[in-house]
Amino acid sequence: MKAKILLLFITILIVSCQNQKGDYVCPPCDLECDNLTFSKAGICPQCKMELVLKSELEADLNMTVNDIDIKDGSGKFLIEGGYEKSNTVLIHYHKPKTFTKDSKVIIVLPGAGRNGKDYRDAWREASEKYGLLVISPEYSEKYYPEFWSYNLGGMIYDVDIQNETFKINQNSDQWIFGDFDRIFDVIKSNLKLTSNQYDMFGHSAGGQILHRLAIFKPKNKADRILASNSGWYTIPITSDVFPYGLGNIQESANSVNFSENLIVFLGEDDNENETRGDLRRSPEVDKQGTHRLERGIYFFNESKKIASELNSEFNWKLEIVPNVGHDYKEMSKKASEYLYKPKEK
Repeated sequence: MKAKILLLFITILIVSCQNQKGDYVCPPCDLECDNLTFSKAGICPQCKMELVLKSELEADLNMTVNDIDIKDGSGKFLIEGGYEKSNTVLIHYHKPKTFTKDSKVIIVLPGAGRNGKDYRDAWREASEKYGLLVISPEYSEKYYPEFWSYNLGGMIYDVDIQNETFKINQNSDQWIFGDFDRIFDVIKSNLKLTSNQYDMFGHSAGGQILHRLAIFKPKNKADRILASNSGWYTIPITSDVFPYGLGNIQESANSVNFSENLIVFLGEDDNENETRGDLRRSPEVDKQGTHRLERGIYFFNESKKIASELNSEFNWKLEIVPNVGHDYKEMSKKASEYLYKPKEK
């Protein structure tokens, strides 16, 4: 009898430990799913965010804002973000063993899952290979709710999806585009970097942010900006209203700096056969094409035509990556080679 009780106790203990190890939750988003737990990693069925270990989330919640101590290897810190620094942004980083004060820096923006840790990890091999400091900001749903606060950079608000109404935020100081220079400046000061510029890579929703950064905040410290596999685009033309064009937010395309180093970075297989990721469909968006590859090519060609009509210097580039679809890991690998692999003489 005692042996049976002991066996039962051991079984319960093992199950309890397994459940504790598999205790996943979604990052705080102020929805009912904040109270749910899941047995394994995946996507929250309600808010669609990447699930994280509860223990990691509790550690994140206990972090001190602006307590920045960047050590070798992978880590994270919490920084002030947003207008008047009223929000917080979790920064995931990887500092390579070969790091020096002259090392290059890249800021990597995640897709709609806001999973900065995963995107940072996708760049770890490149970080060590090229001596590259990788910074991946994670914008939580708590402070940056829904796609309009992230994909659209906070440029619209009071959104009613059912009735398709919204207001345009005319205060550019409240858009998230200003965060990136500030994040870089904090890291530059902390590590005493010599560089005055950084590169950027964003995939899917992150790519949406970056092509809008190039359009609406051309005066920034970013050198090369790779907007990868965006779901749809803001075309720099006033005849279409924002977010599809410049109408109602910018008087003309004259302020768009087509000489900046924006690279539209597309997977050849991110086409009609690709099933990963959510793809917005509407008459306004389908004008750009019916899949991401087609839409990216349309954005580039239309932008080139607009620049020509304005007699503006056009340095934007279009790069199509063979045999890759909507895959942030593979696109990250190809982006690192495009940016940092020594060119053959």
